[in-house]
Amino acid sequence: MLVDFELVKRARGGDHAAFTKLVQAYRKRILGTIARLIGRPEDVEDVGQEVFLRLFFSLDQLRTEEVFEPWLYRLTVNAAYDYLRRQRRRGEARMADLSEQQVMMADATAGTKAQQEEQQRRQVRETVQALLANLSEQDRILLVLKEIEGLSLKELEKIYRVNENALKVRLFRARQRVLKALAAAGSGAAKAKGST
Repeated sequence: MLVDFELVKRARGGDHAAFTKLVQAYRKRILGTIARLIGRPEDVEDVGQEVFLRLFFSLDQLRTEEVFEPWLYRLTVNAAYDYLRRQRRRGEARMADLSEQQVMMADATAGTKAQQEEQQRRQVRETVQALLANLSEQDRILLVLKEIEGLSLKELEKIYRVNENALKVRLFRARQRVLKALAAAGSGAAKAKGST
């Protein structure tokens, strides 16, 4: 836990300074989680604001301070789901275009070893983002929380409110779908390369 239980208790009691410290302590982690869940960097701050607003108005519903972190992650996941549902209703594409400046920077740095390494890292990030983007929201959120955020099965149990065995099954199936998508992407790239 990033903060002391006493701070959570004070925030629950209406101490605005304690609430501000909670926000400061968890802001970076929550925004990072949101960024990985929604895939639109320009909207991360807005969804983060929504999470902290929900936290502020529902903190008195927290049963015990010990479950604060899983409860905060649940608020974060729910806010991300709500955002994704709104985007789907609007029919907006979730893939962000590269800016002209990013393209120019990539062109200017091509050819050096450092640039090649960066390109490889970018390709890995893009592949991971593409794989995550093609998963169901449930699979993506579960894998981000487990594999990227590093939450334990016990923490996930509190968020999802299911037992550890059910989580293990969900994780296994989600990982299998990622591996299947990766294999399909690899064979598609090999076919495209062979036809050129």
